[in-house]
Amino acid sequence: MKNSIHQVWQLEHPVERVWHYLTDSELLAIWLMENDFQPFVGHTFQFRTKAKPKFNFDGNIYCRVLEVIPFKKLSYTWQGGPGKGSVTLDSVVTWTLKPLGHGTELILEHTGFRGLKNFGAYFFMNIGWRKKIRKRLVGLLIENNTL
Repeated sequence: MKNSIHQVWQLEHPVERVWHYLTDSELLAIWLMENDFQPFVGHTFQFRTKAKPKFNFDGNIYCRVLEVIPFKKLSYTWQGGPGKGSVTLDSVVTWTLKPLGHGTELILEHTGFRGLKNFGAYFFMNIGWRKKIRKRLVGLLIENNTL
């Protein structure tokens, strides 16, 4: 069993601005998680959040930038759950940006949820991306309309 998250977000902000929010480490920290991201292919980085030992999650998402096409596409690995040295989720996040009038169509694809061991992560992350993360990004774009 393989599951993938595919979401399309219509944003009322230009592609260049949305790209900035996807690739600036300080802005990412506000709407997604603390991180040491840099938009360069091969760069390894982490997203950091609160650990959840009950779910075998140490609070770190281990990532490596796979693809950077400025203002069009950003892709990175997303590995989580290392408990006792093993990764329980080995996935890829891809952001695709398309101009949409004066705004942007932002497509999120999060792939690689395999088997029953990843079903819980898939289920909760699908909801989280759609409700929490999207809401935070849109709120920040509106709040900081001058960037």
